[in-house]
Amino acid sequence: MISTVNGTVRAINSDRVVIEVGGVGLSVFVNVKTSAGITMGSELQLFTTLVVREDSLTLFGFLSDDARSLFELLQTVSGVGPKVALALLGVLTPEDLGRAIAAEDVAAIERTPGIGRKGAQRMILELKGKLGDLSNGSTPQLHVPIWRENLTGALVSLGFSPKDSDLAISVVVSRVTSQGLDPASLPLSDLLKDALANGKSSRG
Repeated sequence: MISTVNGTVRAINSDRVVIEVGGVGLSVFVNVKTSAGITMGSELQLFTTLVVREDSLTLFGFLSDDARSLFELLQTVSGVGPKVALALLGVLTPEDLGRAIAAEDVAAIERTPGIGRKGAQRMILELKGKLGDLSNGSTPQLHVPIWRENLTGALVSLGFSPKDSDLAISVVVSRVTSQGLDPASLPLSDLLKDALANGKSSRG
């Protein structure tokens, strides 16, 4: 998984930048807010997420690790893909998003292209309680156990999207807890094996 990109900015468009790294130009998708703050020819570090599809490998970049984490969290919402998540972070700051979810402000989230009323309502329902207090400019606090973070990271590095990872892990958690076991007490390798099996079956 490509987690960061460091290099020289060679091209800037509203939706992507090209960064030269070791003589290779990498095209990285960004939102308008991010591209507006980038200068041609400057040295830049972007925190990135590599989204793997059957017919493409796409890099999405952010100026902070926190923005990238929030981008990945947004994709765990049903019906939200990487481009919609990227657009959302271009319309709302993390603080605005936190306030909108806490206040169940559907209209604020609806301002994002690609998100209708039902999508906004679903986002509020699925993210409420997963974000900390962002109203004071603090970073997102994801209420996720360490073992689950590690398992998600392992699955994403193997090509799973954040959404697919979350679905596979949820199946594992349901099975393990039904047997009276605590996932945190099991070896990560065992959890990963089960999650991979679930992920393969759910992806066809």
